[in-house]
Amino acid sequence: MDASTFIRDLIVQVAQLRETADKNPELAQAVGAIKRFQARRFAGTYRDLLQKEPFAQAARFFLDELYSEKNYTRRDAQFARIAGALERLFPKPVVQTAMSLAQLHLLTETLDLAMAEHWRADPEKNDAARYISAWRAVGLRDQRNTQLAQVLALGRELDQLTRTPGLRLMLKMMRGPANLAGLGDLQRFLEAGFDTFAAMGRQTGATAYFLDTVSRRETRLFDDLFEAELVACETQLSQLLAPPR
Repeated sequence: MDASTFIRDLIVQVAQLRETADKNPELAQAVGAIKRFQARRFAGTYRDLLQKEPFAQAARFFLDELYSEKNYTRRDAQFARIAGALERLFPKPVVQTAMSLAQLHLLTETLDLAMAEHWRADPEKNDAARYISAWRAVGLRDQRNTQLAQVLALGRELDQLTRTPGLRLMLKMMRGPANLAGLGDLQRFLEAGFDTFAAMGRQTGATAYFLDTVSRRETRLFDDLFEAELVACETQLSQLLAPPR
């Protein structure tokens, strides 16, 4: 399957998941609550990196683009429209990055929707308890591990893009045509990802440290969410959500 068909097929599946939630206001609200919780959790887990250079920009990029409650409907539509153009205009590493983002997006939306079904069943619990209950009810540990692997792979691919000669100039030259074609959101994602990892990559070892930190912390959190004693896990999540003192 060529890249354009691959991306379009994944975006169609994402749209179907979103349509399923939109048909049920209660379910849609639960999906939104899950995404808001995850964004707050990520911000708490990486509070130190969000305040420390050269990692702050990368942590913010992950939070805004991968762990956010942001509505990606417009970017998804642009993704589908530009899929064929990506293969014509950009080198293979950029096309691979676009494919990786689409894969991650579909898996994330699938897991969030599955959790939302259980989240709305526990309205009396606090958010941390509801999240743990929904996480464990869904299970799918292999898919969770795959989701993390895809996040890390996307980070490594963005890092590799910064090593492609002439790519930054090509992205800059694409800015005007992309905006005119209604592809501004996707263009901004590509530029932001490139600039984020280029800036971090100027310090030797910084990118590897950042991605290794994400891997360690997320793996530990996954273990706790699946296996830790309920009260201890709930306390841990609540502490991550608490504002800094």
